[in-house]
Amino acid sequence: MKTLVRYGYVPFMLLAINGAGIAIAASGGSKLWLLALLLLAIAASFTAERVLPYREDWNTPHDDDRRDAVHAAVNETLTLGSVAALPVLTAVASIDGVWPHDWPFILQVLVAVLVADLGITLVHLASHKVPALWRLHAVHHSVKRAYGFNGLMKHPLHQTLETAAGVAPLVLLGLPTSVAYALALCVAVQLLLQHSNVDYRVGRLRVVLALNQAHRFHHLKWAGIGDVNFGLFTLIWDHLLRTYSYDPERRFSSDDLGMAAKPHYPNGYLAQLAEPFRPSGACAADEPQPETMSEQAHPASR
Repeated sequence: MKTLVRYGYVPFMLLAINGAGIAIAASGGSKLWLLALLLLAIAASFTAERVLPYREDWNTPHDDDRRDAVHAAVNETLTLGSVAALPVLTAVASIDGVWPHDWPFILQVLVAVLVADLGITLVHLASHKVPALWRLHAVHHSVKRAYGFNGLMKHPLHQTLETAAGVAPLVLLGLPTSVAYALALCVAVQLLLQHSNVDYRVGRLRVVLALNQAHRFHHLKWAGIGDVNFGLFTLIWDHLLRTYSYDPERRFSSDDLGMAAKPHYPNGYLAQLAEPFRPSGACAADEPQPETMSEQAHPASR
């Protein structure tokens, strides 16, 4: 069973779940089937984490399970709302005749994934450099364990900004609503995979796909050191931006995660919504970086 999870979990999520979602969206099937697929993906994520955890202790709630469930519900609702608004947006803002409607549906989804990935990567990068954006993004970096639901644990304003950055170029291109629904499912599945507490393997694809092996480096708590691997779907843009980092020998624990500058970030949902607007929300770095990793550092306020 562990071997099945180690090598089969990622293909199941990327090919089976996403593939079924793309087929449903292409055929115009009920969106309730997409919701069912999302619930199946969440169930698969939690099951895999218990069969083959990267760290056993990350399967134990750190007084964060209910909070993360609220974050997930709110942010997924925002995503669905943005997809529902697409017909109006594309009617007003799109450039006629640009979207490749005659391409196979799966290729249209892949185009949407790559375009959205670039927009989200750039806003993600800016969120580590621009203080006002970092205040909002810090909510996500307050986590002390990495498990599936962490990917949906974001301040709703930051979630909105990232979604807008990923979707706005697609709206201009005339993104069809059916492709947008498939993309929304792909995003949710990717966030589950990227933060998953599963010790899975993808071989050399870890250099290209933005999965948990690379994304754990993004959650290192020291200023600058965690400013790497910003991609949501791929690491292509990180390679081009020279923000890619990976060390196959590195192991992680809760002591490596969070924010060194603010180890006691508010833990409750409402407190996290309010924190970016308080003076303390700036989280100015005041802890020295470990010497062994200083060469990886980039200027940032964490």
